[in-house]
Amino acid sequence: MPRFSVVIPCYNAEATIAETIESLLAQTEHDWEALIIDDGSSDDTRLIAASMAGIDMRFRLMKSSGVGPSAARNMALAEADGEIIAFLDADDTWHPEKLERLDAFFEDESADACFGRVTLSNGRTIGTVTGPYEGTLTLEALFAENPVFTMSNMAIRLESFLASGGFNTEITQNADLEWLVRLIGDGARVVGIDAALVTYRTSDTGLSSDLEGMKAGRGQALLSAARYGFRSTARNEAAHLRQLAARALRVGAPGRQALRLGLSGCTTSLSGWFSNPFHGARVLTGALLAAVLPRPLRDALFSR
Repeated sequence: MPRFSVVIPCYNAEATIAETIESLLAQTEHDWEALIIDDGSSDDTRLIAASMAGIDMRFRLMKSSGVGPSAARNMALAEADGEIIAFLDADDTWHPEKLERLDAFFEDESADACFGRVTLSNGRTIGTVTGPYEGTLTLEALFAENPVFTMSNMAIRLESFLASGGFNTEITQNADLEWLVRLIGDGARVVGIDAALVTYRTSDTGLSSDLEGMKAGRGQALLSAARYGFRSTARNEAAHLRQLAARALRVGAPGRQALRLGLSGCTTSLSGWFSNPFHGARVLTGALLAAVLPRPLRDALFSR
């Protein structure tokens, strides 16, 4: 049994998957298997993955039986052999010491799952977007700014993943948030590691269309949270809107979109928007100036 099962869902990722796989091959911890799960790509994703996987027996190239990354990730429920499941999206990369840090963490800690800090990349590393999180992750923190940030940042013991039942495949956006709600709500202990372990690749496309899907998925997550007696506050919602506004600024979305998010966040809860005073002031200023800020300055201001 390998120490880790790395689950890599992919769809039309020919531009990035080679770099993703290379970051796994560069790990200082070698006791792993990798499940590369193709979700019906129409480009050369599968060919690239197969050519790279063919030189290392630790890779297994598979085809998803469903549609979307949730169905692909759920294949680990039946297919993974490792003690610990670590997720890696096909457009993200891991820092070389990630699995080694996870190995030490799970050896010493009784936690069910963990996550680290995330750096941001648009082809080059441009900043750190998540700060250190101390203690056990709560639903409160999850709905405010979600320090996990991306599934590429999540690792969980196999038995805990099995107990969670996996991801809801009917949710298009924010299925990871809804899964984390159930995981934490059912008593799993999820802990943060104060180390940058993942690089998240930004995308210039899709934010406008994503927003409605993200809103619907967040609504599903809130319904799940309500079953555990949790109700989000205006303060949490304002912090979430601040996160969306910062994302809009990073990816170069239309200035009016960032402005709408900024004004909505401030009117929802001014204290929530400024729960991180420096970040709140910076994002609000950016939202007000979004139409005139050049893209390099946006990256410099909102990547961390």
